[in-house]
Amino acid sequence: MPDATFKLCIFGNGGVGKTTLIQKYISGRFEHQTKMTLGVDILTKRIKMGEWNVILQIWDFGGEERFRFFLPAYSRGSSGGIYMYDTTRYNTLLDFDEWIKVFKKGAEYEENPIPIIMVGGKIDLEEKRVVFFEDAHNFSRERNINDIIECSSLTGQNVELIFSYLTYRIMRDIELI
Repeated sequence: MPDATFKLCIFGNGGVGKTTLIQKYISGRFEHQTKMTLGVDILTKRIKMGEWNVILQIWDFGGEERFRFFLPAYSRGSSGGIYMYDTTRYNTLLDFDEWIKVFKKGAEYEENPIPIIMVGGKIDLEEKRVVFFEDAHNFSRERNINDIIECSSLTGQNVELIFSYLTYRIMRDIELI
């Protein structure tokens, strides 16, 4: 029996790498051909955080405009959020304000603030990079998002860190650790 279950929502534009990030985290594999997420996919992973057995329910939201209206309903009861952008597409960073507004409304963030981190994906495509860490960091700080992690689902760089760090933040905020 787990000691805690946390609902994590990952959201952002289509094609930024949300599904491949989750697949890499859950299975350790990188899928070159992934299908577009229709609505939401929910995956789970059991982890150990200190003395705690934790189940992470990871909600992967479809990034296409037509699925965005689902986000408020699906984000209710969230323990934490991940906004993902693509370091090779600047517009995916700029769309943060629209996404976060919708997510926070559904998660009832004003009444119950939860940890939200920004994740920049596809850092293995360094030659195509247009969003640099310092720029994304400044962008996030202007929006009171103090945690930003870059990753590569292809190489696995920082994939575990994203989920363990967010889980740590959740547990710290609710004073479990």
